[in-house]
Amino acid sequence: MPTMDYQSSSVPFSSIGRSLLSLRRDQVHAMDGQHELGSSQEQELDFFQRHVADLFADLSSSGGEELLSLAWVRKLLDSFLLSQEEFRIILFNNRSILSRHPLDRLIAEFYERGVKALDICNAIRDGIEQVRQWQKHIEIVLVSLDPCNKPIGEGQLRRGKKALTDLAVLMLDEKDPASVLAQRNRSFGRNSQSSSKDCHRAGGHFRSLSWSVSRSWSAARQLQAIGNNIYAPRGNEIVSTSGLANPVFTMNSVLHFVMWALVAAIPCQDRGFQTHFSIPRSFSWGVSILSLHDKIMEESKKKERRNSVGLLKEIHQIEKCTRHLLELTDSLQLPITEEKLMELRKGMQELGIVFDALKEGLEPCERQVREVFHRIVRSRMEGLDSLHKHD
Repeated sequence: MPTMDYQSSSVPFSSIGRSLLSLRRDQVHAMDGQHELGSSQEQELDFFQRHVADLFADLSSSGGEELLSLAWVRKLLDSFLLSQEEFRIILFNNRSILSRHPLDRLIAEFYERGVKALDICNAIRDGIEQVRQWQKHIEIVLVSLDPCNKPIGEGQLRRGKKALTDLAVLMLDEKDPASVLAQRNRSFGRNSQSSSKDCHRAGGHFRSLSWSVSRSWSAARQLQAIGNNIYAPRGNEIVSTSGLANPVFTMNSVLHFVMWALVAAIPCQDRGFQTHFSIPRSFSWGVSILSLHDKIMEESKKKERRNSVGLLKEIHQIEKCTRHLLELTDSLQLPITEEKLMELRKGMQELGIVFDALKEGLEPCERQVREVFHRIVRSRMEGLDSLHKHD
């Protein structure tokens, strides 16, 4: 995969994060005359929790039509990037105490989870590429069987049916756990060798597990590894870390949930849904994440979604349109009757809507996944550098 600079967004997330935190400090100063408030650090940590809660409340409020759509997945990735950037700034502002126990252990464990998440980012990118291959077959169907442009002849009908059959076979193959993409050596860097060297030169901190995804790799096992031993901090840990144990737990939970939701939505090797999230009610964002988890689980249990290659709304629409058009084209006889022509026109219109959604949303979604990958790498290297400098 081509290299993408960290500052690839039109507005750097660091600027957004700093401006958000600055706005919060201004709000706090404005309240000083009315209320007694804690330290600036306590206010910053409190506002971080509130902002994460707002982001996921917005995601949870999405209606049934928007949930698990490409637009929703992009909003999910945006929420992660904003949370991650604000968390990075909090650590930067408290870098002098990061090496203290048990904060050093908590942060190191968070970064290790980030390394495991990189594998999922690569696998999700492969899943997006797979959907892009389906998109090519959809385009052939739209061109071949468009009843508005020309009368459909035997050649066009044969070509359209073949594209539909190929699409159905591709989607069926993806449901087979033994069927994996042949090429698993793509990465989010220039190439595996050069990227590894770059990370080594940066201080030897980055031990990549994810420049390729092997045939034996399992998204379900990787999610389990990310979720292992995520627990809410105890009172003594909160006190001894000056409150920083709370945002570490928050980001562990956000990372775990976002990776789980991506695996649920997008075709991925050995997908799995049996993930448990244990979040105390004292964390305001927990209600929204648990609600989203329940909604996605409910979607996965629906009869028509149970064997789907991914819960992404657009994938479900492709499956429905493909099934309907295959049945319709099998019954078509030339010349096509007006009744069948109207049915074909309606089916093609529905398929065209899905095609447009993929055309508009796939590439931006892939860019965001790539950005998540790079942000995790950069945050880890910066954080571990701070830990070593203050040993």
